[in-house]
Formats: sequence, C-alpha cells, structure tokens
Amino acid sequence: MLLTTLVVYYYMNKFAERLRELRVEKGLSQDDLAKATGISQDAISRWELKQRTATIDNVITLANFFKVSIDYLVGMID
Repeated sequence: MLLTTLVVYYYMNKFAERLRELRVEKGLSQDDLAKATGISQDAISRWELKQRTATIDNVITLANFFKVSIDYLVGMID
C-alpha cells in the first residue's frame, strides 16, 4: 500500500510539472488550455498545484493536444 501511494505521488508530481511545462512552452494560459481541450480551468489548476490527479481520459486528451505520449506526460520517459 505504501509503495503504491509513493508511486502515485511521484507520477502525480511529474504530471503536474510536465503539464505546466508544455502549457507554458505553447504560450497558453490555463484558461486557453481549458477552452482548447474542454477540460475545466479549475481541474488544470488543481493538477498543476498537485492537489488532484487526472483521470486517464483527461491524460489522453492532454497527450493528444500536446502531441506527446502518455508516458512522457506522466513522466515515465524523458
């Protein structure tokens, strides 16, 4: 149980970092990204602040939008 929690925490942090990094690289505000993906700005904010985890559907939507793999977006590969 502890190992699972640590793994989820690690990837949640990597996802938050990558999401913000990709968004900023594209010059998008959280609101711009929300409008472009149909994901709420509040959800994007909470993910970037590491307050919530994203569903797999949202991760897929974001990976497709940024044209990156899911593995990259969640920090499994560089």
